[in-house]
Amino acid sequence: MSLLYVSEPVQFNSAAPSCDCLAHVYGNAADHPDRVRRYPSDMTDAEWAAVRPLLPVPAWLNGRGGRPEGYCHRQLLDAVRYLVAGGISWRAMPADFPDWGRVYAFFRRWREHGLIAEFHDLLRGKVREREGREAEPTAGVIDAQSVRAAATVPAASRGYDGGKKVPGRYLEPARVCPSCA
Repeated sequence: MSLLYVSEPVQFNSAAPSCDCLAHVYGNAADHPDRVRRYPSDMTDAEWAAVRPLLPVPAWLNGRGGRPEGYCHRQLLDAVRYLVAGGISWRAMPADFPDWGRVYAFFRRWREHGLIAEFHDLLRGKVREREGREAEPTAGVIDAQSVRAAATVPAASRGYDGGKKVPGRYLEPARVCPSCA
């Protein structure tokens, strides 16, 4: 598990920061003004309060080098949520979010370091515990799909799905949820 976001209050450089992300706390978000929260996918203050402590501590804050954040993490997360909720492409990101390339670089870096999966697992555990269940699931469901096959598909990879009454080809799931494996 990675180190978590700064949990103690930090002295603000700015008189009126809009949120308590590191870019605002350390006064680095001056070039990137706040945006008006207008989309259904934008995090509420309560959601941000729940998510903020789960964010990783950046290398520069631990003295390992790197640049301080220049973009608000709340805005970046709102942008990713907008993208997922709307099913849009990265380049179709509205202009009131940070540039799509910056949002994508943020998402890609977190994905490559396994933080997206870790973030998902932590939040899933919190939801399950709030519902009075164990944090880790004890069972999972794996599904498959049958697809009609053209006549040109080799007979060795074709079959008949009796449940769906479909002659065709069996496709294995591309991914299995890591928490279900």
